[in-house]
Amino acid sequence: MILHTVNKSPLTSSCLNNCLRAIGDNDGLLLIEDGVYGADKHQGLKLKPLPSGITVYALKADVEARGLMGRLSEDVRVIDDQEFVDLVVSHNASQSWY
Repeated sequence: MILHTVNKSPLTSSCLNNCLRAIGDNDGLLLIEDGVYGADKHQGLKLKPLPSGITVYALKADVEARGLMGRLSEDVRVIDDQEFVDLVVSHNASQSWY
């Protein structure tokens, strides 16, 4: 299980698309910094289809800082800093997409 983190907006970078091509079953996807724009349901950005068992997370502080609370896709779980740490510990490896 790999935790993939994306920090660039899909509006200005291909990081999220590249990640989605490489992500595997039961991996996790964490959107941080401007990467949280990838979960904005109003932008028409699609996080599907994802491999089975993928959970998409967005860091709460970054979502709030960008005014996106209440605008995220229903499939995205908003997490705090402690949950971020827990995710890193619970995955075998981490892959950052910058």
